[in-house]
Amino acid sequence: MTTYSNNRPFLQVDDLHITFAIENGGLQALQGVNFHVAPQEFVCVIGPSGSGKSTLLRVIAGVLQPSRGEVRFTYDGDRPVKIGYVFQQANLMPWRTVLENITLPMELQQVSVEEAKRKARELVDLVGLEGFEETWVQELSGGMAQRVAIARALIQDPDLLLLDEPFGALDALLREQMGEELLRIWQARRTTVLMVTHSISEALLLSDRILVLSARPGRISCDFPVNLPRPRHESLRYTTEFVQMAQNLRAEILPD
Repeated sequence: MTTYSNNRPFLQVDDLHITFAIENGGLQALQGVNFHVAPQEFVCVIGPSGSGKSTLLRVIAGVLQPSRGEVRFTYDGDRPVKIGYVFQQANLMPWRTVLENITLPMELQQVSVEEAKRKARELVDLVGLEGFEETWVQELSGGMAQRVAIARALIQDPDLLLLDEPFGALDALLREQMGEELLRIWQARRTTVLMVTHSISEALLLSDRILVLSARPGRISCDFPVNLPRPRHESLRYTTEFVQMAQNLRAEILPD
């Protein structure tokens, strides 16, 4: 099990710049981004389209190298940090069942079939897919497919879970339901999470803090604390305190 420093953040992003080469010069996506994430913290990233939210996750995942700046992880151990990644689309393998999709990361690491299936069945229970273990994924609804994707990301016991607008393709009612399901899963696992979303209410319901990115080039324009008690439930969205926080956050995103 990973252990963390008591006085240092788990994730530290320092002076991050991203510039993409284009035909007419360079396109600056992120400029001077600085923030940290504490162990077991749930942080959401919100901002206008094109502000670099998904780019930020790709840099943290190590998929994209920064033009300038640094991403650091602090924990006790000498192995690489384990990162789980869930995208807006579930990106499942249609020729595999639910259980076989979840066990894929274990297979790639050559974990025994018995151990992989044991962990996968635990996650099937956690994400509420009992009875669907042998179902082909093309037969699943969008929400169920995203549960499979979350379980697949969690099977390696990641130190950090990156969620890139995981419910963006769902209708409004299903999106609310999946938000509450994600809350339940996080409260059971307490994995450190960094999640991109366009939804103010979703960010408030889920997170401990919300990082607001400005229009491109993206900068952190606000680090918004969410001082709402946990555990949280869907009904919290309709309280006076929640509505006032949503108004305050919207003013930070869309200043006059």
